[in-house]
Amino acid sequence: MENRIPFDNSFARLPETFYTRLDPTPVKAPRMLAWNAPLAAELGVGVPDAQIYSGNAVPEGAEPLAQLYAGHQFGNYTAQLGDGRAILLGEVRDSAGTRRDIQLKGAGRTPYSRGGDGRAWLGPVLREYVVSEAMHALGIPTTRALAAVTTGEDIFRETALPGAVLTRVAASHLRVGHFQIYAHRGEIEALRRLTDYAIARHAPEAKGPLDLLRSVCARQADLVARWMSVGFIHGVMNTDNCTISGETIDYGPCAFMDDFHVGRVFSSIDQQGRYAFGNQPNIAVWNMAQFATALIQQMENRDAAVESATKIIHAMPAQIEAAWTKAFAAKLGITTPREGDAELAQDLLDLMQQDGADFTNTFRALAEGAAEAQITDRAAFQDWQTRHRARIAGEPDPQRVMRAANPVLIPRNHRIEQMIAAAVAGDMAPFERLTTALANPYTETDTDLAKPPTPSEIVPATFCGT
Repeated sequence: MENRIPFDNSFARLPETFYTRLDPTPVKAPRMLAWNAPLAAELGVGVPDAQIYSGNAVPEGAEPLAQLYAGHQFGNYTAQLGDGRAILLGEVRDSAGTRRDIQLKGAGRTPYSRGGDGRAWLGPVLREYVVSEAMHALGIPTTRALAAVTTGEDIFRETALPGAVLTRVAASHLRVGHFQIYAHRGEIEALRRLTDYAIARHAPEAKGPLDLLRSVCARQADLVARWMSVGFIHGVMNTDNCTISGETIDYGPCAFMDDFHVGRVFSSIDQQGRYAFGNQPNIAVWNMAQFATALIQQMENRDAAVESATKIIHAMPAQIEAAWTKAFAAKLGITTPREGDAELAQDLLDLMQQDGADFTNTFRALAEGAAEAQITDRAAFQDWQTRHRARIAGEPDPQRVMRAANPVLIPRNHRIEQMIAAAVAGDMAPFERLTTALANPYTETDTDLAKPPTPSEIVPATFCGT
């Protein structure tokens, strides 16, 4: 197969106020570590090439650039962020005709590096590869991983660590922070241009900024409900990590829960629990309020725009609740939710939290008719089970619905840490095992990977890869 990438770069045709053009910084000795052949075929990008996917060679048709944006980080506005270690090579049309970004993460310093080295070490690169591909297999909108390349160079994060570059694919890398920076600066024409671009790319049915807001709110409402349905905690729901496309992005201190607790936090830097599991719906609404605040700066009738945007934002909690109810009803075997189903799901979650039951295994056991073994308070569970069985008595094939909604496998934190440790030591077998098994998370293929961690294996915190 010819190693040619069919670029068609729309973002690079925007004015340079939105980005800085620059090539990736070359590395010493690139080596291909992982290649996502099915995704490559979907994108039509040819064969693996360590020179291209490390940034050493810029392929024909690429227009490398680092994007400029701002964002709220843990509730505090940072006036300028941007791609501090990522280079957008360009865009392609996939086999379905959808425009997709191809970006190198860990590709070297940019004007937005803020004193950083612009690099990534192997651990976070492999974590993002495994988790983003697992999310895709779980049916959750996400960026994808095309390639991982080692650089032959050490980088320093308290100690010397092997460097790596991830090739990330997304419907786009447009974030709420892209809009915030121009609204904050009062650069209204740039804000209008960016809004028009986002509408054309992600919401062609939208007739203006408010329609775009409505569309993005709907995507984010659906996304956060899907996260919660698999026990996923993003960890850094800053506005610069909130996409217009509705994809999950930036797998830093993220994790999937083992034992269920609504207040679970994994991020080592989230000391106040801002981004705890149960607070993710509130933060999604808060992020969309910041998006609305940015968008309305371009509108002539500001008072009317504020009133309309406020209604859209105030409608979002109900959207999330409806999406949550639909997702968790399916986990109980219910095809069409009705009144009382959310309470039924919540009562099971309360039992799980009280018992410290494993989130994924309890729901999967429910699908197999064996959930009683997961809950130590047998009397309370039997009372709940009586209600559940009565509810699904008239449902069409509830076991099939439950099996389709409740995965056997998730990328458990301890397995990821074990995989990273092995990879640093030169053993890629655990990585290959994880990626193979997690490609079919609803099928019981590697039951050992379904086991929760032993007390000595528990990983209580995850860290940002920078």
